[in-house]
Order: sequence, then structure tokens, then C-alpha cells
Amino acid sequence: MSQRLDMLERVIAAGSDDPFHWYARAMEFRSLGRLQEAQAAYEAVADRFAAYVPTYLMAGQLAAELGQTDIARQWLTRGITAAAKAGDAHAQSELRSALAALEGSADA
Repeated sequence: MSQRLDMLERVIAAGSDDPFHWYARAMEFRSLGRLQEAQAAYEAVADRFAAYVPTYLMAGQLAAELGQTDIARQWLTRGITAAAKAGDAHAQSELRSALAALEGSADA
């Protein structure tokens, strides 16, 4: 286990309610190539912190990477909704672009 992942696991186990810790854990799983664990960790972030917008783009990109186009589309669409609720136009734009690229690659 990486030192970073070990630290994040300890912080979360201690009861952290900071969405960044949960998100960083998912990102660390992804960087270690532990993609199924990363997917589950992104789900945990979205379940616990639905308003944490960065989760949706990263989870959508991971699903797309894994060839899970429908799941990627769901993540990105949920993210657009979350970003709109948060008033985050920049994130909305990024999520829309990712969705358009996904749709474009699905047509190819």
C-alpha cells in the first residue's frame, strides 16, 4: 500500500467528514492502477458527498477508460446536475465537454 493511501485510509477510518479525503483516496487507487477499488471509492464519495463536484468528472473518465460508456454517461450527467446546483459554471463546462467527447467516440 502506498504511504498516501495508508494515510488516507487512516484519516477516513478515524471519521473524516472532509470530502477531499474520500476523493483523494479514490484518486490514489486510480493512480495505483487499482481501478475497481477506485470505482467503488468514487461511488462512496458520491453517496456520502453528492455535492462534491470533482468526483463526477473523474469517475466518468474512469468508466470511459474501462469501456463502460453508459456508466460514464451517467456519471457525467449527474455531475452536470451537481455543478449546476453548486453554481460552478467551469465544472459544468468541463463535464459537458467530456460528455460530448464521450458521445462523439460512441458514434465512431
